[in-house]
Amino acid sequence: MTTKDIATIKRRLNPEKRNPSMIRGCYVDIHGNVLTTFRKNVSQIPEEELEKYLAIFRRTVSGTYGQQLLSIEFSDEQVASDEAYAGLMGLCKTELEDEETANGIYGRIIEWLNKEYAVAQQSVEEQLKAPNRLILLLYDSFDVAFKHGDGEEDLSMSESIFNYVLCAVCPVQQGKESLAYFESEATFHAKPADWSVGLPEVGFMFPSMEDGGADISHALYYSKDMNNVHEAFIHSVFHGEIMMNATEQKETVRTLLEDTLREECSMDVIQIVNEQVKEMMELQKEDKQAEPLQLSGRDVGKVLANAGVSEEKVEAFKQSYSDVFGEDTSIPAVNVVSPKEFKVVTPSVQIRVAPDQADLVTTRIIDGQKYILILADGNVEVNGINISIQ
Repeated sequence: MTTKDIATIKRRLNPEKRNPSMIRGCYVDIHGNVLTTFRKNVSQIPEEELEKYLAIFRRTVSGTYGQQLLSIEFSDEQVASDEAYAGLMGLCKTELEDEETANGIYGRIIEWLNKEYAVAQQSVEEQLKAPNRLILLLYDSFDVAFKHGDGEEDLSMSESIFNYVLCAVCPVQQGKESLAYFESEATFHAKPADWSVGLPEVGFMFPSMEDGGADISHALYYSKDMNNVHEAFIHSVFHGEIMMNATEQKETVRTLLEDTLREECSMDVIQIVNEQVKEMMELQKEDKQAEPLQLSGRDVGKVLANAGVSEEKVEAFKQSYSDVFGEDTSIPAVNVVSPKEFKVVTPSVQIRVAPDQADLVTTRIIDGQKYILILADGNVEVNGINISIQ
C-alpha cells in the first residue's frame, strides 16, 4: 500500500463522517473463553464512543512500513482454496453481517491467543496480571474514483467499489480501585476497578489497496512491537509464513556487511551507504503513488559499488544476501539503514549525529593509534558550559 492509500483509509475513520457501516466485537478472557460478542451499526453509536473505536482502528494502519506495518502475500494456491483466505474474503462479502463468518475469524485469533499466551505455563501471579482481549472488526466500503488519462480523479464516473475489513486485537486490563468525585452528589465515593481497553497489539486490513482499488492477494498487517511480529498470529489467521522482524533484518544486514566487506567496511563506506539510501528513500517518499522503498541484494550491491567497495566484496555481499533472504527478495530500506540516526559506538564512548551531518565524523590513524575525529565547528559545550578549543 502507498502512503496515499493509507491516508485514504485513515480519513475514512472519522467519527463525524460515519463512513464505516458495521463494528463487531468478541471479548475473550485469558483462558480463551468467549465472555461476550456484539455487533453495532456505526450509525447508532454515539460520536464520543465511536471516536474511541475508530482511534483503535486508525492505529492498525499506523507506523513505519516494514517495521510496524508489514505486507502479507497470499499465494495463488491460497487464493484458490485456502480456508483462512476464504474466511477473510467472507468477512468482506458478507459485510460483517454473517455470524458464522465472524466466529470463524474469532476462532483463529483465539487459537493464536491460546498458543502465544499459554496460561498453563504462567504462574498464579502472572495470570492475575494477564489481560483479557477484545477482538474488534470493522467493515467499510466506498466508490473508487475513475482516473482519466491525465491522472485526474473523477468520483462521479466511479466504476468500482472497494470493500475492506479492519481487525484489531486489544488488551483489556483491570485498573485499581480509587476514590472518585461524583458530581451529582457533590461528594467522593469509592470507585470500583474498571476494565479498560488498550491500544491494539496486532491488527490487519484486508484486502490491501493498490492504486485505489482492491489487491486481494495481500493484507496489511500491524504489530505494535516491531521486534515481535507474533508469528503465531500470522500462521493462525493468514496461514502465512513466519517472517523475520525489523530488528532481525537490521542485525542480519549489519552482520552481512561486516562479514563480507571485512577491511573495506570503513566509516566512509557506511556514511556513503547511509546517505545514498536515505536520498533514495526521500525521493520515493515524494511520490505519494509509490510504495515505501524496498531494496534487494542487487540494489544494496550497487550502493556499495558507488561507495568504492571492490567488485569481489560486492559480489560476496550479494551472494550472502541471496543465501539469507532469497535471490529475488527485497526488504524495507528502513531496515537497511537508520534514516533518523547515525551512531558511532566504542567500548567507552557513544556518539550520535544527525544523519545529514554524518560527514562531521571521520576516522584517522595517528602515530599508530586509531582515532575518531569530530569537526567542532561553532560553539562546543561540556556539561552545559561553553568551552574553547586551543
